[in-house]
Amino acid sequence: MAETEPDTPLIAENGCKCEKQVQNEEEIVPPDGGFWAWVVLASCFLVNGIIFGIINTFGILFVQLKKDMEEAGVEDAATKCALVGSLTIGTTFFLSFLVGMLADKIGLRLTSIIGGVLATLGMVLSAVGYKHIEVLYVTYGIMFGTGSSLVYTPSLTILGHYFRKKLGVVNGIVTAGSSLFTIGLSFINQYILETHGLEPCLQMFAGLSSLLILCALTFIPVLPTTTPPVREKKMSRLMEVAEKLVYLDNWRNKRFVVWAFAIPLALFGYFVPYCHLPQFAKDIPLDQDDLINGEKASKLIMCIGVSSGLGRVASGFIADLPAVKRNGNRIILQQISFFSIGICTMLLTTAQLFGDNVFLAMLSFCFILGIFDGCFITMLGPIAFDICGPAGAGQAIGFLLAMCSIPLTIGPPVAGAIYDKVGDYTGAFLGAGVPPIVGAVVMLTIRCFPPEDQDSKLSEKKAKYLPQSETKNSLVEKI
Repeated sequence: MAETEPDTPLIAENGCKCEKQVQNEEEIVPPDGGFWAWVVLASCFLVNGIIFGIINTFGILFVQLKKDMEEAGVEDAATKCALVGSLTIGTTFFLSFLVGMLADKIGLRLTSIIGGVLATLGMVLSAVGYKHIEVLYVTYGIMFGTGSSLVYTPSLTILGHYFRKKLGVVNGIVTAGSSLFTIGLSFINQYILETHGLEPCLQMFAGLSSLLILCALTFIPVLPTTTPPVREKKMSRLMEVAEKLVYLDNWRNKRFVVWAFAIPLALFGYFVPYCHLPQFAKDIPLDQDDLINGEKASKLIMCIGVSSGLGRVASGFIADLPAVKRNGNRIILQQISFFSIGICTMLLTTAQLFGDNVFLAMLSFCFILGIFDGCFITMLGPIAFDICGPAGAGQAIGFLLAMCSIPLTIGPPVAGAIYDKVGDYTGAFLGAGVPPIVGAVVMLTIRCFPPEDQDSKLSEKKAKYLPQSETKNSLVEKI
């Protein structure tokens, strides 16, 4: 797009189109509603639901997969089976920053379509080779995880092409999709595994993954790309390339650096309950009847899904309150969430002390854990805008998710290794509760660095758009 006159904002302060136009082209602004905007919202809802519904309920598959591997004579089955789920979520997050760069080159829609095809192919091959754990590492862990990343990251970006206002609410609704699918799949997976086995369950996942392709078809960007400002200061060739690929201002922002360090630190134990909770509950046990015991164990994951959905929607509304928006108070919500997640994870080990009410105690702890899990997830997008401004939010989220992949991948296998060596999950769950609390404490240091002037604080004479990048290009009203 050609450059505008210096005194001409691309979007007027009241959100309407500018009276002046660029080379007689009509300005395009997020519609904040309309038929296609709601279609995109529904597609993003399904993307979140399908991807994280499958990821979050891996613990239910883990029980059957571990049993099959032990019968096949596989040593350290808990550790090896946990690695399948860890690779999935780790790959999904790790590739986020690369997916953003790819979307810049070939577009959000094509990137997402490729991801949907790859995720579907991964699940189809998983259903074929599920008896070999090494095959699942590649097909379920790497292929499905890569495909999920190629769809998930654009699903976060495309919302900015259709919505400007109430981003907290929109994010809350979209992320609630994972909660609803987690609830549904908790029942469905358990039933299929008990009556038909692992193969039909993976075939169902392949069918769900194919819907990602249809969702990707709706990801049509509606906002114009822009030409990033040319820096007068001479830079080395390496820095020029880095400036084109990476929004380096984020890494000059001390508040973002602290946040980007604290979040991954807090997530070393985050995925442990999702992966190991059903097996932990069955080992207690919750019921003397093995069938009922398994059903109750799967209901714990369902409980987290229910309360996480409530937490996402509620925190979305809370995040848009004026008192919460200002002064970085959204970070406080995330700190409270991490602290509560850590405490609840450790309290799960005390459920056995409640005697006959052990199942009720575990349900209560899981419900509270889910509420704050939903709050933590929903706050990621708004906090990224608060700290980095619209210009840096897209890549801030991408790099943050990539950094989170490391602890999410390491946590469950470490917990599985502890279980293999000790034969008990108590130490694993107590250890998993420590990192979220430490992360919450580290986030306190963000207050030591006052907010810097961000691109979100543009004057009326400057254009309200992000630099040239479909990942960073969402025209979003500052939060």
